[in-house]
Amino acid sequence: MTESFRRSGEYENPQGDGHQSAYPWQQHVAPSVNPEWPPPPAYQPARPAFAPGYGGGEGDGGDATAHLGTVPAAPEPRKRTKGPLAVLAAVAIVAAAIGGGTAYGIQELTGKTTVPSSSTSTNVVPSSKRGTVAGVAAAVSPSIVEISATSNQGQSTGSGVITTGDGEIVTNNHVISGASSIKVATSSGKSYTAQVVGTDSKKDLALIKLEGASGLKAATLGNSDGIQVGDQVVAIGSPEGLTGTVTSGIVSSLNRDVTVSTDENRSQGQGNGNGQWPFEFGGRQFNGDTGSSTTTYKAIQTDASLNPGNSGGALIDMNGNIIGINSAMYSASSDSTSSSAGSVGLGFAIPINTVKSDLATLRSGSQN
Repeated sequence: MTESFRRSGEYENPQGDGHQSAYPWQQHVAPSVNPEWPPPPAYQPARPAFAPGYGGGEGDGGDATAHLGTVPAAPEPRKRTKGPLAVLAAVAIVAAAIGGGTAYGIQELTGKTTVPSSSTSTNVVPSSKRGTVAGVAAAVSPSIVEISATSNQGQSTGSGVITTGDGEIVTNNHVISGASSIKVATSSGKSYTAQVVGTDSKKDLALIKLEGASGLKAATLGNSDGIQVGDQVVAIGSPEGLTGTVTSGIVSSLNRDVTVSTDENRSQGQGNGNGQWPFEFGGRQFNGDTGSSTTTYKAIQTDASLNPGNSGGALIDMNGNIIGINSAMYSASSDSTSSSAGSVGLGFAIPINTVKSDLATLRSGSQN
């Protein structure tokens, strides 16, 4: 029944029931003139080094620390703010300090972003443009390059993704296969010569390195394991040599078995002559004959428009993370004058987790 008579801000007995207060000189203080609460800390009597019965001496079950030293000034009265309200207030202050606004800050701190993305929580796109194709394009385009590979069979054009600031670039193996020279152009228009570091024809991947490059913007490699059918995506590449072309769509299917050639003598542009890499899907061959030496990988299917030259470019989620390397696209006709020529919304990308698991092998200089 003592609680109903306690003034607001008073402290309960720290020793619990059955014990006297550890600070008896603080009890029954009642100034005769102009009473205040809490009492002013101007006078604090020294606490005796040992006071039996004051908080429990040795052997009486009390707090042994009550016997030592002197008592510090009385603490400020507690303000009984409810826990959830205090947490929300702190979140709001932090969010405002970050600059993204209170609502967005709460979403970030609770693990929710403004753009649903099951692939990764990394946000490459500025918050003001997140979830827009324009925002993704502006953030990621500097990390995508155009690749021109020259071989004894002619010249092919593809794309690549910058993975390090000094010019390490991931692309498709079929883009640079058999090339005697490789030229790379960045989104700013600067040109470089590149050398092949490593290749993996079984996964249709290759790693090349620019000569004398520095200060480039590396792409953020996401997590393709978390993507779902229906997720919005953006594709950036150089179809038909049109550098920095941006298209958008959705993930239309996952884990599609795509078969491509592993023949190092085959280069992009062979097959039916329409400049595309032959591949097999669903028991049918597209864009020419894949030959007898082939490999099959699990691919992300997308309806984002892909055309010759998109090979090796990026498939990107709406937060700006690379989730795939575009590798194969179906064109209904090799006749450029036909109304059915070009992309028909059936494209495939190598999942970025496949790429990440292969980077160490490619960097070692493996040629297979």
